[in-house]
Amino acid sequence: MCTVSLVFSPSCYLFVCVWCQSQSCGFSLSAVTAWPAPPSPPHSLKMPPFRAVVEQSEAEVRSYGNVALLPLRQTTKGSDRGPAPPTKGEDIVDQSLNLFKANILFKQFEMETDVDRVLVYVTLYTIECLKRLQKCSTKEQATRDMYTSALESFHLPGEAGFPLNAFYTKPKAGEVEELKKYLTQLRQETGARLAERVFDQALAPAGGPSKWWTCFAKKKFLNVSLSQKF
Repeated sequence: MCTVSLVFSPSCYLFVCVWCQSQSCGFSLSAVTAWPAPPSPPHSLKMPPFRAVVEQSEAEVRSYGNVALLPLRQTTKGSDRGPAPPTKGEDIVDQSLNLFKANILFKQFEMETDVDRVLVYVTLYTIECLKRLQKCSTKEQATRDMYTSALESFHLPGEAGFPLNAFYTKPKAGEVEELKKYLTQLRQETGARLAERVFDQALAPAGGPSKWWTCFAKKKFLNVSLSQKF
């Protein structure tokens, strides 16, 4: 009788062994076939976080402190009241929201450019918005709440309550007011566009906020928070 045996090994996917136990059978073969498993990736291999891409070169980007002043799609009431130049294309808010669910999983984010610092700020503010949006029952209520949140008092880089002062430069005296207006623009656009995504009927057909967004409300990015009061 001919027998086929399958044997698994940690270093190989599979061994196939064939042999014959019958004297009347002319088949006499002992064969071993192995498919080696692929090598394990090195322990030091880490996936880098996702970064925003802007059309301007680093030399062309103006900054307040070390926060890049980037163009914004101005889609909501009052977001044109600031120094950010208007654009009709994809902007830093779009990219930050698109990358949010991936970047929120990283415990580290090396800020290499002034553009990175804008993405980090928008990501942190997105979490604060989600804390509020999970309590809203309609998109209309969410839109109003996001508008109010954007205009509330907040800390600037260099102030005692700002959580990442080790990575953000304090703006010069003449830049403080402009930076405040710029961050307000970012907050307004982030909140308004996030409300549209969170209350997308395709994600939450029964109404209310989508759990696929609100589940991130308790997450911390870089283990810090812009505010502890929500």
